[in-house]
Parts: sequence; C-alpha cells; structure tokens
Amino acid sequence: MPVNPRHPATPNAPDTPGRDAALGLPRQFARTRRFSLGAPSGFTVVRDGRAVLFLRSRSGDDPATCLWELDLDTAAERLVAGPDGRSPGGIGAYATDDAGDLAAYTLDGELRVVDVPSGAVRTLPTAGRASEPRPDPSGRHVAYLSDGALRVAEADGSADRALAEPDGPEVRFGVAEHAARESMGRTRGYWWSPDGSRLLVARVDESPVALWHVADPSDPARPPRAVRYPAAGTANADVTLWIVTLDGRRAEVPWDRRAYEYLAAAGWDTHGPYLAVQSRDQRAVVTYAIDPGTGRTARLAVQRDGHWVHLLPGAPARTAGGALAAHADEDGTRRLTFDGVPATPEGLQVREILSVDGDDVLFTASTDPTETHVWRCRPGCGPERLTSAPGVHTGVLRHGTLVLAARTAAHPGAEVTVLRPGRPGVRVASYAERPLLELRRTALVTTRRELRSHLLLPSWHRPGDPALPVLVDPYAGPALQRVTAEQAPMTFVSQWFAEQGFAVLVTDGSGTPGRGPAWEREVHGDILGPVLDDQVAALLAVAERRPELDLGRVAVRGWSFSGTLAVAAVLRRPDVFHAAVAGAGVSDQRLYDTHWRERFLGHPAEHPGRYDACSTLREAHRLSRPLLLVHGLADDNVFAAGTLRLSAALLAAGRTHEVLPLSGSGHAPTSDETVFAGMLLHQLDFLRRHLPPAP
Repeated sequence: MPVNPRHPATPNAPDTPGRDAALGLPRQFARTRRFSLGAPSGFTVVRDGRAVLFLRSRSGDDPATCLWELDLDTAAERLVAGPDGRSPGGIGAYATDDAGDLAAYTLDGELRVVDVPSGAVRTLPTAGRASEPRPDPSGRHVAYLSDGALRVAEADGSADRALAEPDGPEVRFGVAEHAARESMGRTRGYWWSPDGSRLLVARVDESPVALWHVADPSDPARPPRAVRYPAAGTANADVTLWIVTLDGRRAEVPWDRRAYEYLAAAGWDTHGPYLAVQSRDQRAVVTYAIDPGTGRTARLAVQRDGHWVHLLPGAPARTAGGALAAHADEDGTRRLTFDGVPATPEGLQVREILSVDGDDVLFTASTDPTETHVWRCRPGCGPERLTSAPGVHTGVLRHGTLVLAARTAAHPGAEVTVLRPGRPGVRVASYAERPLLELRRTALVTTRRELRSHLLLPSWHRPGDPALPVLVDPYAGPALQRVTAEQAPMTFVSQWFAEQGFAVLVTDGSGTPGRGPAWEREVHGDILGPVLDDQVAALLAVAERRPELDLGRVAVRGWSFSGTLAVAAVLRRPDVFHAAVAGAGVSDQRLYDTHWRERFLGHPAEHPGRYDACSTLREAHRLSRPLLLVHGLADDNVFAAGTLRLSAALLAAGRTHEVLPLSGSGHAPTSDETVFAGMLLHQLDFLRRHLPPAP
C-alpha cells in the first residue's frame, strides 16, 4: 500500500506498518536488480535458426542466472547450464561457437564449457582466474583472459598456453580499456577469425594513465584500492592491435596513433578483420580493413564533424556482399549508410545496428523520440519497419530467425517473441516480478521545442484535491532518456516519490538521445545551461496546464549527471527550485574521464573556460536553498572526491548543507536493498523537512 502523506510514516519508528509499506518498492527494486531477475536476456540464435540460447534466473528474486535453450519447433525450454551452490551470482555472460554447440562461461573465475546438445558441463584447467572466455567459431578452441594474458586451450582443456603475455607492469591483452568500456561502447578486446586460426587482439598499456585510489573509510585497516583513471585532459591508455596466430606469432596493425588515439571499434567477419579509430578531439573517425596475414591496413571510410563524430553502437559492420554499414549525420537526421550512401529517409533517427544477417542489417530507429522501433534494410532496398506497438523495441536476427523484445507502456518488463518466416511466433517466458506500484503517468509535450515529459501523480490524488509539491526528477543528460513509451524500471522509483505526496515531473531536454544530431550537439561547450533552461521551461509549461502542481514548493532530485544538474538548479535558479537532492554528481568536470567529458567540453587545456563555467565548485557561494549531497564512497565512475570538494567549498562559503555518505557503495547503490531503501527514505525526509509548507 502506498503511503498517504496526510498520514506519513515516521522515519524514526521502524516498526510502524506505514514504514514497512514505504520500504516495499525500494526494497523490491534493489532485491530484483531493477526487476531484471527472472527476465530473459543475452539471446543467441543457434542450430541454423531452429533454437535460441538465452540467460535467465529461475525466479524474479533469484540472482543465480542460468543458460537456457528454447527449441522453436516444440516451443520447449531446456536448462543447459547453471551455477552450483558455490556461485550464487550465476552465469553473467556466455559465448558460443558458430553453430551454438559449444558454450563457454565463467563461475567464480573457473572456466566452464558446456556441450549444448547434451548439456554435459566440464571445468577446464586454467593458469589462473579466468574471464571473458570465447570459443572459436569452429568450436575447437577456447580463448580466455587471465592475469593480463590472452590464453587459449583446446575445447577439451588440453594444450593450454599463452598467446600474448604482459610485457610491462601495466600491460594487459584482450581487454577494453576504461575509455572504451565506459564511454565508447566497446566492451571487447579480442576477436576470433571465422576459421579459428588466429585472433585480433588489443594490447592495453595503462602505465601513462594516472593512478587514483578508492578507500573505505569505514574500514581503516583495508588498504585503498588503486585504479587507473584517465581524467579529462590527462593521458589515456596506449592501445595497439595485433594479429595473433595460435602458435603465438604476432603482427602489429599500424595506424597513426598520434592522430587517432582511440580504438573505437574492431571485429573480424568473413571479409577479414577491421577497425575504426577516433581522434582525441573526436571530430574524425577512420575505418580500416586489415590484411589478416600482415596486419597492414586499407582505408574504407572517413567521418568528420565540427563538434564530434557520434559512435553508433554496432557500427561499423559489413554485409555478406561486403557493403560497409555505418551512419551519416546530415540534414538533421542520423541515417544508416551503405558504403557512404544514405539508405534511410530524412527524419528517421537511427540509434543502433543490432545484427547483420547475410545482406540484411537489423537496426533500431525513431521518428517519435519516445519510441524506438526495429527496422531491417539491405543495400539497394528501402528500410522495413518490423515493430508496430508504441514502445521501446530491440532484437537479434540470425539465420532468418528474429528475436524481438518489446517494452511498452501497457505492462512492465519486456515481452520477447521469436519469429521465423511462415511460422507462428514463440514466446520466451519471463519470471520477473511485477512492481508493487502501478504507474499513474501522463505523457506531455510542451513549449515550442516540443519537450517530452512524464507527470506522475499519487494514486490517491483526486481532481480538486489541494495542489502537490513538485519533484523534478530527470536524468536529462546525453547518455540516456527517461521519457519513453515503456514502463522503465526507474519510473517506478519516481512513482514511489509520487505516492509520498509529490507531483513528479520527468523531462528529457537538450542533449538527450533520440531527437537527432543537432539536438544532441546543443550541449557542446555547455553541458548545464541549455539543459537547466529546458527543465525550467517544461516545469512552467506543465504547471500552466495542470493545477496539481504547486510552484511555491518545487524540489529537484538527480543522480550522476542529473546530480550535477540538481546542484546547478538550486545555485542558479533558487527562484524556481526550493530544495535539491544531488547524488553522485561531478562538481569539477576535470574529475571525469577523457572521452566522455572532452566530447562535450573539449580538452581542458584548450577550453578552460568551459570547464570553469560548468563547475559547481565556483558557484558554491550562491547556495541559498537546502541541499542534500549523496555519494557512494566506493564509486570508481564518479569519484566521491567531487562531492567532498563541493561540501568543502560550501563550508568555506558559509553555506549550510547536508551530506549522506554511502559506505561501500559504488556508482549505482542498488545492490543492498537496506541501503537503497534507507537512502530513499532519507531523501524523502529531507524534502519534507525543507520544502515550504502548504499555503
């Protein structure tokens, strides 16, 4: 049951039924890992399109993920592999050979392979703790990473040997460095050739990267954890690529690494290996084909942009006929291209290349920014839309079999359907828990900019009831949208705040995805000003339409980018925002990583004014509203130093504020349901204490 703010739970009375009800949704949200447990994911089409492998735990609160196979002829599911009692976390990821007969995964650092048809599992001996195992396409060998080395063994575990070993104290082979993993979308560091005779391997030397430390103040006996972190304006890892044969011979893949220091993408298809590299200022990307014998490169394409070249997920890719699938930003539209020629129309904003199946390219795109649909296209033909229901869709296409996952506003979670030509669809079951709250959400479009917003109200609020205090609760940054035509997990946290007596407003404004290249580039040089302007404009426009909003009592809440935005809101617009809760924000933009921050603000040595203008530290003296700062002390994405420095600046300026440190928590403090629930209750108590009383 929701908590009626007319009779709120007392935060200091832990045994009251009201408090138990208030804890329900936050605890469920954390316990179910944002409602992802029990939901199918990680789909691989196998057996020439007659079966699908996927990951799923046995229930909505079971963290032990298992590998399953769905037989499309019989619609029967079969458990292929799962964890034992020593591995409560289950199978986090897996990889298969081309046929899907051999799958590899790790459990607690042990390398395991399973013969998929029989379900026979065996543990392979390894030289150390194993990670990221991948069978070669033929299924004869299994490669894996251990202690910085790339190793390979026969599929039966014999002949284990190192193909590439660290040749320096900070060198690792086969991994994705921080900038690639966190900002570029590249999570892999090695790729098999189709015949399994050699690999394309990244060598990562992190010795140039600054060494930062993450300490646990709650345990002074524990040494700080050292991490290599490439902060804006500092050195990145030195990344090179190599062709490595199974007998350990290596050939380096050359490119101008001074001009293009970022390895943005790489892969190996039937046409050979390839790579895409990006300049430090991110205004140019070059794609090369690689000679698999010598490593020599041949240029395939060049992209340039005066702001930054967008890295389209899944690109570049090549069709069976050899056409290079990529994108071009032109005429206000992000368009799919084949060999540089646009294949999609103006106004259809391409978001991601999902799969290449023969000459068919499966991709997602939007005309309405709140919806993402799945499309198919091949060279010389127009695009075909494959999904129709309003929502956020994604999929996988292989051997002509299409796996579609649909998230819509009609129900929480994704509905997954597998389609084959001329055959009825087969559903993949989900055991995800249903959220304890129902959404009471209205979609709105406001202002001349057609800003998209969601307004969430308490389930108990009726027309004519007194106006509610407002909680502006966006993300609003370039990384993601929150206003989408689905029941996204974070929306239920917003609804929880609504049930406590708020009108919650979520708006996607300047810089958010889905509105096209020009919209995204509005934040170039200033990541806060345009975004805050849109949040204020949407708030005022919605209040004109909806009498439920009391503009005399407005708070703002945010995490990560929106944590920074929440601080800026009360510093710059205290006339609009009367209190703020800011979690895991960046107070000094020089404390965030090179690739992400320099994309928008440039290099700090060249544009120091941009960094200063976006630093909340320099505006700390302007605080005149209540402010709660929250940060996980184990955060190695946005370091807690930013929040601590902001608190120090506020104290030096004589500005009262509150700080809530989360001991042992990282950037997303949802792993511990007690911590997450307690954090939300603390935020709720802060807002109730500091918002002006009802008139």
